[in-house]
Amino acid sequence: MQRPFTCLISAQELAESTTPSWRIFDCRFRLADPGFGKRAYAEGHLPGAMFLDLEEDLSGPVSGLNGRHPLPDPQLLAAKLGSLGVGPDTQVVAYDDMGGMFAARLWWLLRWLGHSRVAVLDGGLQAWASSGKPIDTAIPEPVACHFEAKLQRDMKVNADYVLSHLDDPEVLIIDARAPDRFRGENETLDPVGGHIPGAINIPHRTMNAETTSAIDRASTVVTYCDGIGCNASTKGAYNMARLGFKVKELIGGLDWWKRDGHPTEGGAACASTGASCGCS
Repeated sequence: MQRPFTCLISAQELAESTTPSWRIFDCRFRLADPGFGKRAYAEGHLPGAMFLDLEEDLSGPVSGLNGRHPLPDPQLLAAKLGSLGVGPDTQVVAYDDMGGMFAARLWWLLRWLGHSRVAVLDGGLQAWASSGKPIDTAIPEPVACHFEAKLQRDMKVNADYVLSHLDDPEVLIIDARAPDRFRGENETLDPVGGHIPGAINIPHRTMNAETTSAIDRASTVVTYCDGIGCNASTKGAYNMARLGFKVKELIGGLDWWKRDGHPTEGGAACASTGASCGCS
């Protein structure tokens, strides 16, 4: 039996390994242009790939109180994946054209549903195309399978968990956003800037062996960004898992942390109190 790919797969490995039983998903998306992914998929995609939309398929309904991209109902997502031919032994490969930002969301969601045979295409669509591999416009017609969700509840934690572990040396809280937002600067999305006290900042784009070399591999890592099901936090969780860390994601992120009345460091809070918060 072929070894499963559980984190990363190269374009060459995908080209040499893929079989009709594999499922490849195009997860392209643009936050500023939600229709981009569907249009791009129609214009050309990896042979055999099907499309999953961030907002329609990989997120739940937005209520105004649950963030910009809340987690989907696990049973509905399981039914959707089953209808697209994903079964208990299916190897899934996800890709996008944004460094894995949106493909990693599908990776996380499948792991959350208990499906470990899922990998992100290293380098995404660009790596596939630059190596001279074909692009297709045909729409596959998959045979439906039964996909049973077996939720891995320990993959996500809430604000109470983080609050109770702020002084735990074995738990490291990582803010996966850009450094300026971590410091509380240039904040355009949230009314209160800053970060969770004691958190360190490793932007998801720079998580690699070098930037995490000082972190004890025995630590439990909790990643977060600004909101529920946040793509930066999920990409951070994927990156840290790929590097061999035990990872959890703070569901609700900074939005729910502040909603529950917990303090932040950085931004206006630091400026108003004159406190030293380590944000400089």
